[in-house]
Amino acid sequence: MMNKVTAFLRKETVLCVSLMLAAVSAFFVPPDRGYLDYIDFRTLAVLFCLMSVMAGLQKIGIFRWIAQMLLGRVKSGRSLVLTLVLLCFFSSMLITNDVALITFVPFTFTVLDLLGEEQKKRLLLPVVVMQTIAANLGSMLTPVGNPQNLYLYGKAGFSVGAFLVLMLPYTALSLVLLSGWGLVQGSICSRDLKLEPSSVQGEPWHKQDGRTAIYLLVIYMILFLLCLLTVGHILPWQAVFLVVFLVILMADKRVLVKVDYSLLFTFAGFFIFIGNVGRIPAFCAFLQDIITGREVYTSIIASQVISNVPAALLLSGFTDDFAALVIGTNLGGLGTLIASMASLISYKYVAKEAGGRKGAYILLFTVGNICFLTALMLLNVWLA
Repeated sequence: MMNKVTAFLRKETVLCVSLMLAAVSAFFVPPDRGYLDYIDFRTLAVLFCLMSVMAGLQKIGIFRWIAQMLLGRVKSGRSLVLTLVLLCFFSSMLITNDVALITFVPFTFTVLDLLGEEQKKRLLLPVVVMQTIAANLGSMLTPVGNPQNLYLYGKAGFSVGAFLVLMLPYTALSLVLLSGWGLVQGSICSRDLKLEPSSVQGEPWHKQDGRTAIYLLVIYMILFLLCLLTVGHILPWQAVFLVVFLVILMADKRVLVKVDYSLLFTFAGFFIFIGNVGRIPAFCAFLQDIITGREVYTSIIASQVISNVPAALLLSGFTDDFAALVIGTNLGGLGTLIASMASLISYKYVAKEAGGRKGAYILLFTVGNICFLTALMLLNVWLA
């Protein structure tokens, strides 16, 4: 029994931490009807829908087919690594950092599988770490790139142009740093990067499963489009959640087993913890005293503990300098594993793919985040 408990704690470390924090905070704020207001059911529903759709696309082999097409055209390790990282960077500007990671991290595992075990072991951790950083950095450019941008954009009344101008210097520096890292890392692996023809060629995905695969692809692509429209607040999340669940239940119900429900509970645990913290008077008084004139740095520090989306929600009630909050909460997405909840998505995928290397991943993730955060904070000081 103890072995099972220990194995669960090792496998679901972040989930256990989030539930523990929620339980501890409940001693300070006893459970009441307000707890329901803590939980962002929209975020959880959209996350469930996206994970379901991605699991379905993986099941029919579309990612492997795309990976074969990509590797068939890759000429060097540099171009391979840069492609995988910059896919997350640019796509996150429009489809959010969460969606970019849900879409391209599993795709990366498929690509690296085709390179062989040695190359996969060498590249998996650094590439996924940089994909995570890239998604968090690319998403900061646009109002729809991440939830806190959308919230602060609406609250402050920015124009789209003003928002882009505000975040463009940070995004440009991020692109330069990511490209430089990609070239270095790609050069390291390119010396012995060998793609066997048999590894990048195979039966097209639609010929492997016949008409069923094409039928499922059409369904999942339509559902994916509905998810993106929900992310953009064009469609109501309640209706899309119901449609996705019922359609997958009828068309491909085994996919529902592959959804990472522990990630959903991890998010719920953090939502409860953050909501309780916001109702502790001593904490609120302390925040009021320290934030004025220090919005950027307060946002960065708060994000390390409660993540950048809740930090934006919490701190926006204590200052009118929303431009500083936008900068601070976006930069604050770098740092700890929970500084941006999107980072938990990559961690969960890595924990499943290379569970024995979770410690190495967290170490590399932390070092990489600190380097990028330091560079962007220096840019902020220079611009100020």
